[in-house]
Formats: sequence, C-alpha cells, structure tokens
Amino acid sequence: MGTSTILKEERFLLVALAIAVVAYFSEHAILEMGRGAAIIAAVALIATIVLASVRVAHHAEVLAAKVGDPYGTMILTLSAVAVEVIILAILMSGESSPTLVRDTIYSAVMLDINGILGLAALLGGLKHGEQSYNDDSGKTYGVMILTAMGISMIVPEFIPDAKWHYYSAFTICAMIALYALFLRMQVGQHSYFFSYSYPRTEKKKESEQEGETDESTSISIATILVGVVIIGALAEFMAAFMNVGLKDSGAPPAIAAIVVAAISAAPEILTALRAALRNRMQATVNIAMGASLSTVILTVPVMEAIALYTGQPFVMAMSPVQTVMVIITLIAAAINLNDGETNAIEGMTHFILFATFIMLTGLGL
Repeated sequence: MGTSTILKEERFLLVALAIAVVAYFSEHAILEMGRGAAIIAAVALIATIVLASVRVAHHAEVLAAKVGDPYGTMILTLSAVAVEVIILAILMSGESSPTLVRDTIYSAVMLDINGILGLAALLGGLKHGEQSYNDDSGKTYGVMILTAMGISMIVPEFIPDAKWHYYSAFTICAMIALYALFLRMQVGQHSYFFSYSYPRTEKKKESEQEGETDESTSISIATILVGVVIIGALAEFMAAFMNVGLKDSGAPPAIAAIVVAAISAAPEILTALRAALRNRMQATVNIAMGASLSTVILTVPVMEAIALYTGQPFVMAMSPVQTVMVIITLIAAAINLNDGETNAIEGMTHFILFATFIMLTGLGL
C-alpha cells in the first residue's frame, strides 16, 4: 500500500491532528471569548474525537478479522477503554466533578448493555428474527460485571471516609485478579465460551469480507497508537472548553460523563450494529458485554491508583437511582442472555431501559 493511499484513507486522523494544532494555538483566545465560543469549540472537538475514534476502531477491526474471536473483540474493547481512560485522566486533572469517574462508568454500562446491545438486538431481530450466539459468553460477562460493579461501586457506600485508602487498594487488587483470570479464560482453555460456530454459508461470506481487507498488521497497530495519542491531545483541549462552557450553565452534572462514555463507545456502536445486521450476534454480545466489563474492571483500578497517588479521593459509590438501574439492567440481561438467542422483544426491553437512563439523566438523577 502506497504512502498516498495511506494518507487518503487516514484523512480523518490528519484532520484531527490539524484541529489539535489549531486548538493548541487558539485555546486562550477561544476561552477569552466566553461560554458560547467554548461550547462551540467543545462540540467541534467532540465530533473530531469521534471521527478519530472511528479510524482507531477500523484498524482494531482489521486486527480482529486477522486473529478472529474472541481476540478480535478484545482488541476493539481494549482500544475503546484506552481512549476512555486517557480522557478521564485528563478531565480529572482539571476542575472536574468528584463523581465523574463513577458517572462515566455507569453511563458506559448503560450505553453498552442497554444502548448498543438493545438497539442491535432490536434491529437484528426485526431483520433476522431470532439470532443465535453462545450463551456461555452472556452468562460469564453478566456475573463478572455484577461482581466488579458490586465491589467497586456499591460496597464503597458503606466504607468510612477514613478507611477509603485501604478499600481502594483492595479494589485495585481485586479488579486486576478478576481481569487476569478472565483474560486467561478468554484466550485459553475456555475461549470457546466467547465464540460461535456459524453455518458454512455465513463463514464463506465472512472470509470473503475479511479477504477484502489488505491493510498490514504493522500499519494497523501504528495507526491505533497514533490515533490514541491524537485523541488524548484533543481531549485535553475539550476538557478546558467544557469546563468553561458548562460552568454555572445549569446543565445536568453527569453531562460530561455521558460525553466521555459516548466518545469511547462510538466506534463500538457502529461495529456492533453492523455485526447484528449481518446476523453475527456473537460479535455484538462480545462487544457490548465485553466493553461494559472492560470499562469497569480496567478503568476502576487505573483511576483508583491515580487517586491514591495524588491523595485526592473521588466518589465511586453509585447513587440509589444508579444502583437500581444497574440491578434492573443486569437482571434483564441475565434473563435475555440465558437461552443463546436474542430477538426484537429482548432488544426493545434493553432499549427502553436506555431511554429511561437518558430521561433520568435529563432530570439530574
């Protein structure tokens, strides 16, 4: 593949890099122009970050096609979590809400399970009827998400402030242990939990689609790394503009958390919907549930470690409304993902839960 072809295909990343340079030189001038200019600049940067994230996701998909499931979806979810952690770390270094990390993780779980999986199962069900997948994956993801969120976001409500250091350190160790075992299962002796054997005709179509991708592995890896760096730079400027634009504006406190969750999930949404419409529900389940698990189990220890290092604790315990929504979501997922088939009704139940989440956020709850 020639240099000109690569540059043409990566025009979104080149545009993102150019906008990052412009933001670097014009940051102070825009901030001095007031709230309106700051909000416009923040929206422009959010759109740019989403475009850059789409390119990162594309190359993650290229690698995924080469290595197959479950390795492929793991690459995609890890790249999304990396983007999320970078943005969160940058936002936390500024004047951010102490509940930002909690609200972002909660928003990501609502978006991944109820938004992505719900919409994908709804549209896929309307097109294909019942869509099959390996029910072992749904059960494994569900119980691990429940355990991880329970330990890191429900139990902290009962931990005294004077002892948060000890429990925070325990949480870091627990999350690392959970993920280490999960990773060993996903790529080791239980990898069949996260894969599904499609009919021969579908396999032929998938192999033809994979054959159309001629990007080299090294180019994809390099582009992912460059894309994450560019996204990090854009996120730093976006944080500054959002702080000025939303300050004393009356916007819901969790708006920044939803923005971060939506940015990191944008590429996953496109990939999961494409998979569902191609009747490949296993990939959709892996992406939606895997992204939720990775968000909790990887974001929590990184942010907890930063809090311990800086000595600035943040609120991880979910509010009562958030706790109820998470419990309803995980119960619905446990029931819907128990039989190895999804349909439009199951998708609609999750999508209604997602609409409820949006409504509650709009009400400031």
